Amino acid sequence: MPLELIADRPGHALLQTYEEPPLEPGQVRVRSLFSAVKHGTELRGFRADTPDATDRWDGRLRLHRRGEPEASRFPRSLGNMCLGEVVEAGPAVDRLKVGDRVFEHLPVRETHTVEAGRLRIAPGGISPQALMYWDPADVALGAVRDGPVRLGDRVAVFGLGAIGLMAAQCARLCGARWVAAVDPIERRREAARRHGADLVIDPAATDAGVEIKERTDGAGAEVVLETSGAYAAFEDALRACCYAGTVVSSAYYHGEQSLKLAGEWHRNRIQVVSSRANSEPLPQPGWSFSRIQSESLALLVEGRLRADDLIDPVVPLARAAEAYHEIEAHPERSIKLGIDHAMAGSAG
Repeated sequence: MPLELIADRPGHALLQTYEEPPLEPGQVRVRSLFSAVKHGTELRGFRADTPDATDRWDGRLRLHRRGEPEASRFPRSLGNMCLGEVVEAGPAVDRLKVGDRVFEHLPVRETHTVEAGRLRIAPGGISPQALMYWDPADVALGAVRDGPVRLGDRVAVFGLGAIGLMAAQCARLCGARWVAAVDPIERRREAARRHGADLVIDPAATDAGVEIKERTDGAGAEVVLETSGAYAAFEDALRACCYAGTVVSSAYYHGEQSLKLAGEWHRNRIQVVSSRANSEPLPQPGWSFSRIQSESLALLVEGRLRADDLIDPVVPLARAAEAYHEIEAHPERSIKLGIDHAMAGSAG
């Protein structure tokens, strides 16, 4: 029987067998080729340790209902992106055929039975690894547009996970003259360096705010993109920002609340923008999340955003649960987890 990656309870991932349902007329069956997980949003749900789990989100009022926990969402599927091949098509399907390569937001499992209209045909000329970056590229594109980053700007990016690495590249595409990249994890700093960051900073070893101000003749960055979700990084982002500059946050903050809104915030008239590309309506005329998605995918296909080497680590499905626990416990050992379904390997 085929296998899928799930969490049966908070903080515990495992592979389990499942049965595919009968194929409906408008559905296709897809064999997975490459999958990836989302380290931010998905791990929050996996841990169930944020207000999303403890204080129910009220969509009508758009706030968390304090003290009203969500109903249990376990067991839950893990993973958020998949490239696969159509192996069977229902009689009412005319857009797809057996052998087509397709992709979409789908969990980590060996096969998928889904409505044909939900799937996108995979473009040629792009690697599976780069295609897995379609989702973080969406968020990053939304953030630089919300800044907005303008021609000649100096930009700092705090947090170099998948979104931050895409944000640094997007900032350059928008015309940033100088880009600083900040993260305590060495492999992520090196990835940013490979992809063109002018300055990489370890905030555990250097005062990032001071370093960025000194490297910009005392001014600071006009736009600071905070993607990490760490309160300390948000504080450093404020310190690195120029007078009347903009801090754009695309993150969901959790953990101990130790943010200090001290002198930098009070004296420097800094604007703070909350960015979420799929919260509509978007603030820019003519733009929708669908357009953000189309543009970010085009940038990846054209090679203007580069992500071939940014899936790290890549493991076989048999090791997916083990690797999932690894990225949760040791984020310093990963950038974005990928699962190659053709890769040979054995569990644990």
